[in-house]
Amino acid sequence: MAELEIIKHPGKILLSEAKKSGMSQKEIAIRTGVSEKHISTIINGTKDISVSFARKLDLAFGAESGTWASYQEKYDQYMLRLEEENGITEEELFILKPMKNIIDYFLKLGIMYNHCGNSEKVLQLRKILRVSNLLSIPQITYNAAYRAQVKKSTNIDVYILFAWQRLCEILTEKTELSIPFNKDKLIASIPKIKQLMFEDDPNIMIQKLKRIFFDCGIAFEVVHHFRGAPVQGFIKQTDNNKVILCLTIRGKQADKFWFSLFHEIGHLINGDLNTRFVDFDSVKSDIEERADSFARNTLIPPDLYKKFILSGEYQSLFSIKQFSKGIDIPHWITIGRLHNDEWLDWSYFAHEAPHYVWAE
Repeated sequence: MAELEIIKHPGKILLSEAKKSGMSQKEIAIRTGVSEKHISTIINGTKDISVSFARKLDLAFGAESGTWASYQEKYDQYMLRLEEENGITEEELFILKPMKNIIDYFLKLGIMYNHCGNSEKVLQLRKILRVSNLLSIPQITYNAAYRAQVKKSTNIDVYILFAWQRLCEILTEKTELSIPFNKDKLIASIPKIKQLMFEDDPNIMIQKLKRIFFDCGIAFEVVHHFRGAPVQGFIKQTDNNKVILCLTIRGKQADKFWFSLFHEIGHLINGDLNTRFVDFDSVKSDIEERADSFARNTLIPPDLYKKFILSGEYQSLFSIKQFSKGIDIPHWITIGRLHNDEWLDWSYFAHEAPHYVWAE
């Protein structure tokens, strides 16, 4: 296998030769009569070099005829042997296509490396996802709990969902917790967490949340979302008793973010860490209802909310603001609750809640 590892994808060779000659991708495109995108896809390893294009590269770089075709031929042989030695099948390669967006994100973060073919990407994903074959993923029961928003039209891809959960683990690995999870400290920190709802800059708010959760023995991250993994929240206790809490940036609506956050906090406080379950919006369970109830009652005291509804003043924005001020929460949290409970149509005061824009 060692001898195979020295064979580079022609795109990596092209990038190296371009740097040596001082040629930009634009200049290579002009010299060979193709688009810059064509050059970029080859350099990124997502496109091979055709026989005709290989001849054009020979001319552009002043190489002997057949030089670039030989690079591609050697790499093709390498890939064939790679697939044979590692048991990579067409079915496993097919999984890469729907996973393109999350693979691109792994590349962006440096979790995966580029300038390679699909077989090498399969090997990288196997290592990242800790499986010997990607096809085994649907059979794995993930030791975690996550909250997902599911409708009839929602598409769930088990491979993307599995990769997203692994991404949560990778992003929280750098957080070295100094104490184990402390439920009592988390409960005591709730007033401080609620005050962050008033923070205008969501990125500052996230950093402050990280510090609060860190002091409670929790590694917290807000993670990019992907089509196929309609997740809102994720909690897990790792093998070394590290507690992970992740939320997605899906939807960007502030009221949903905070409800999802307190829903996950509810799971932690209710002792659901060791329970394996999928927390779908469309599926009701005792575990989910307890977490929902915690989130609702923590954000808005139930007795005061009931009194406000009975007063009939909930249709007035002024009254909503006065009520919210009295219980020290942003008024858009109350509006979100009124929408969810169907006391208000979703179109009423819909623009009052801020939309968070995250810096990634």
